[in-house]
Amino acid sequence: MTFIYPRIVHFQDTDAAGVVYFANVLAMCHEAYEASLAASGINLKLFFGKSDFAIPIVNASGDFLRPMFCGDRLNIHLNTTKINPSKYMINYQIFTPDTDNLLAKAITQHVCIDAINRSKKELPPEINQWLQLYLCN
Repeated sequence: MTFIYPRIVHFQDTDAAGVVYFANVLAMCHEAYEASLAASGINLKLFFGKSDFAIPIVNASGDFLRPMFCGDRLNIHLNTTKINPSKYMINYQIFTPDTDNLLAKAITQHVCIDAINRSKKELPPEINQWLQLYLCN
């Protein structure tokens, strides 16, 4: 299943040329990631702050295909891929909801680590369940 996160481009997302600044595309994708976690029942306060694990992003990339402007309505599509017991990837595609034009694509890779000693560890069950919800087909 694909998670779809609706988003409106805000003025603060744009640069001096009036288009979305490239780094803000990744920030919007991260918003979609957080929303998908919350939609699956994960407590964001615990996930991002007080758990015995952390899941940092270790790689990110993006392709920017068409400009996005303040006021544009977007749909950010999110799908997951489990790479190994401690690592996963999220694929994002950003579309216009009315025409389904593909505006941008991004990928982030995440690794689960122990919050204290920073060594790799297996993904917790709730993350494995979340991965299954939005698995790439």
